[in-house]
Amino acid sequence: MYKRYSDEQIHQVLRYNDFVNKSLSVYTKPDKLKIYVENKSKKNRQKPLLGINPGATYGAAKRWYPEEFAKVAISLSSKYDIILFGGNGEMDIAKDIENKLIEAKITNYQNLAGKTSVAELIEQLSSLNLFITNDSGPMHVAAAFCVPTVAIFGPTKHKETHQWMNPHEMLLRKEMDCAPCMKRVCPLKHHDCMKLITADDVLEMIRQKDL
Repeated sequence: MYKRYSDEQIHQVLRYNDFVNKSLSVYTKPDKLKIYVENKSKKNRQKPLLGINPGATYGAAKRWYPEEFAKVAISLSSKYDIILFGGNGEMDIAKDIENKLIEAKITNYQNLAGKTSVAELIEQLSSLNLFITNDSGPMHVAAAFCVPTVAIFGPTKHKETHQWMNPHEMLLRKEMDCAPCMKRVCPLKHHDCMKLITADDVLEMIRQKDL
């Protein structure tokens, strides 16, 4: 049975590695995440590729707002081609962003929400030049390929679940007394941990990295 051996706030990779070591009397050290994929989608591209991942399955509190994602995508569309990602339960969120892109007459995008297998999603993520995402599964896949990533955190423990060993991670959050609350829906009804993060915050972080 899984047991936490320390109450210290450490990355979950370290916590699970510690559990395995103590359970099996071994002394392994966690290394970089690795996923092996034959990438065919990097060929014949005219522009670098930006991925947008607006979903998060834990709950609505982890999700930044579609209109803010759309502002970022519109601002970066002259430099990047854009892919919208999402699972079957996140197609409506991706569609909200797509509608904003259409209104802004942006055409160099694909909406792949609900359209990829796991293997296809991994290949697409491996081809990205920049990724903007909530705390989510695809965020960790992108870390395996060291994709430059703006990881947006609100109610979850960023120290425990941010990208593992991605030197190009850009972690974005607001320091708040009520966060991280680890709730699926904001118990205070204001959702300021996400609402106070703006498209300008994301764009400034990207500008600082000259991406």
